Amino acid sequence: MLGVPRLTLSHGRGYLQGTWEKAYQDHRRKVQEARPVVDSRAPPTLSHLCLKLGKLKQLEEGRLSAIDRDNRLLLEKVSCIMRTGGWTLSGVTCAHRSLNREKREQELCSLREKNPFCRRSQTQRRIRSPHTLWEADPPPEEETDKGHEQWEMLKPNQERENRSPSQQGFLHFI
Repeated sequence: MLGVPRLTLSHGRGYLQGTWEKAYQDHRRKVQEARPVVDSRAPPTLSHLCLKLGKLKQLEEGRLSAIDRDNRLLLEKVSCIMRTGGWTLSGVTCAHRSLNREKREQELCSLREKNPFCRRSQTQRRIRSPHTLWEADPPPEEETDKGHEQWEMLKPNQERENRSPSQQGFLHFI
């Protein structure tokens, strides 16, 4: 207890001095026995930061798009096998066979049977575009020349003389 500084205290405070000295000695012992420790643990993470909903949604969309792309490629390969009959054709393309061709033809036949009036009107109707109407019945020439009478043909010299000075390129200041 030589290292503990002695304060001049009254006789009544001697009991407190002993408890202080005991606490100080306990502290010194703990400091001497302490060993260096590196804290390699991760800092505590907060629960609302652990779960990022936007990132989860983005990852889910990416996964679904990859699945859709793979399904589309697989479907294209299967349709190619169906078209070619399993043979590998080196660069030769086959006509695409529709899987529901028969069904469409049956629907078309049933519609034709149900609507003979529509079929008759469609076959009898002819398309008449404006130029065919013009050739069949042209308008009289008086109507076509009406709009051109107000514009007279001017000779090049008359045209220059009739223009105002500002139109001729000259500016007159008054």
